[in-house]
Amino acid sequence: MNLSKVAVVLCRPEESRNIGAACRAMANNGISILRIVGRREDFDDEAVRRLAIHAAGIWERAEFFDTIQAAAADCAISAATTRRRGKKRKGKLFLPEEFCDFIKDTDAKVAVVFGNERTGLTDEEVDSCSVAVTIPSDEGFMSLNLSHAVQILCYHLFRAQRPDFKGYEKIDLARLDKTVRVLADDLQEIGFFKIAGRPEMENFWRGIFSRAALSEGEAQYIEKIFDKTAGLARRNRAE
Repeated sequence: MNLSKVAVVLCRPEESRNIGAACRAMANNGISILRIVGRREDFDDEAVRRLAIHAAGIWERAEFFDTIQAAAADCAISAATTRRRGKKRKGKLFLPEEFCDFIKDTDAKVAVVFGNERTGLTDEEVDSCSVAVTIPSDEGFMSLNLSHAVQILCYHLFRAQRPDFKGYEKIDLARLDKTVRVLADDLQEIGFFKIAGRPEMENFWRGIFSRAALSEGEAQYIEKIFDKTAGLARRNRAE
């Protein structure tokens, strides 16, 4: 899957500001092809730009079509986004992550189609697409803002394309042992314990740090604190 080949299709949008917000959501996630079923002159250019902010270039390059079929004609897959199920709304609705897995090996263009803010996509519009995708939400208030739906789908596509982005990662035990050795070396240098007490102290810190699930950054920070403490002790002794 190549994000440069993903086209966001907005079908009959009513609110110009939603188009601008959708442009910003796309830019956040590295997607730049915007296609709109409608006419450019029907939208307020200033309102679009006000919400797009620095992503106005996506709006400037947007293409306009009469139908979803025309907007997705050069795409291998067109995915309708819908919250409603039914006989005319495909046999299966992909979750966003399932859809990303479905198209991961596709090198051709892919269109993700979003419906009108008030009514969504009609049965006929959903039927004109290859597959359908749904974003789960609370049954008491299932309707999503158009730009929010665009953000969610684009984010999932971006994350599928860039799995190298990591959040919090716990260090492994081998790395943890390095931190424990650094602390024990520094504590021994400042005379905190005799050599005989070192194994017990190492076990103490190892137990605490393993339960704390340290990240790499946290381990490095702790090491720096103890290294600096040992350094200050050396300087004080020299003085």
